[in-house]
Amino acid sequence: MSAGMTYAPTGKPAPVVAPGEFPIAAIGLDHGHIYGQCNGLVEAGATLQWVYDSDPAKVADFVKTYPQVQVARSEQEILQRNDIRLVTSAAIPSERCALGLRVMQHGKDYFTDKCPFTTLEQLAAARQATAQTTQKYMVYFSERLHVESAVYAGQLIADGAIGRVLQVIGLGPHQLRAQHRPSWFFNKAQYGGILCDIGSHQVEQYLFYSGATGGTVQASSVANHAHPDYPELEDFGDCTIIGDNGTSNYFRVDWFTPDGLGTWGDGRTIILGTKGYIELRKYIDVARDQSGDHVYLVDQSKEHHFAVHGTVGYPFFGAFIRDCLNRTELAMTQTHAFRAAELALQAQAQAVRIG
Repeated sequence: MSAGMTYAPTGKPAPVVAPGEFPIAAIGLDHGHIYGQCNGLVEAGATLQWVYDSDPAKVADFVKTYPQVQVARSEQEILQRNDIRLVTSAAIPSERCALGLRVMQHGKDYFTDKCPFTTLEQLAAARQATAQTTQKYMVYFSERLHVESAVYAGQLIADGAIGRVLQVIGLGPHQLRAQHRPSWFFNKAQYGGILCDIGSHQVEQYLFYSGATGGTVQASSVANHAHPDYPELEDFGDCTIIGDNGTSNYFRVDWFTPDGLGTWGDGRTIILGTKGYIELRKYIDVARDQSGDHVYLVDQSKEHHFAVHGTVGYPFFGAFIRDCLNRTELAMTQTHAFRAAELALQAQAQAVRIG
């Protein structure tokens, strides 16, 4: 069975640049999402040239996957290279912002795994640094950017398939597999809390699908219902947000995926519009199809089912590379990335502890 921590989709190469035109490096291999980040960028034409992590074992595994990469002796060896355009990282969450600040201060764009911050103070520092340096601090919100059904839903909404979006419901269950997790995963100061961490996926997709540019957290809660051996783990969280455009969002995230499921989590999204609704079954169609990327659409004429795995691709990565080269914001705006993080942090900060 695959695990969410090692979720690293591969797609069809769709380069938007010539070989060597967009050299990148990876620093910080603490989370397995780094492989998804690198896959997406390399398939879009980036040239992965360098890697650094303080753990030689992690570097050795990385080089097995990307044998062309050169191993740096230090972080500075990469940051001081003028040819590197972007640094991608999946460091421990609490360390992601400080690394990003160093990357931007060296004139490079930064692409971090979610969650991009664990405190509002980190977010404020990153906002100031992006304004001062004009570098990008972009976030790998993989549950939308690296899921073909989620990409297709965005296309349907843009085409008016369900009219104006009114509400987004997001369900983000995950399988814990505690014995395979690093120690930082159970330290709240390092992982930030469940709403800050995996909840950030849900906030980002809500803002994207609804068109909201911000919102207010109406209610949020967290709990440790069933893992007393890990007292700082939050195994459940939920949140309600009212958007600044009158839309609403409810999401639930948890670590209770049972072993009987054929994958690491039955991630779903339901998007209600004025003329129909969409349901995404992202990673599995339970007891029907072990493959993911199922899109169900009900509109004014009939019911539709689209199995889109392998047909849509992941356009974010190519668009992001072009943004870095052209200094545009077509893939995702900096404001959007930071606002998603901000709402997740606010939900975490004001969450009521239950259970």
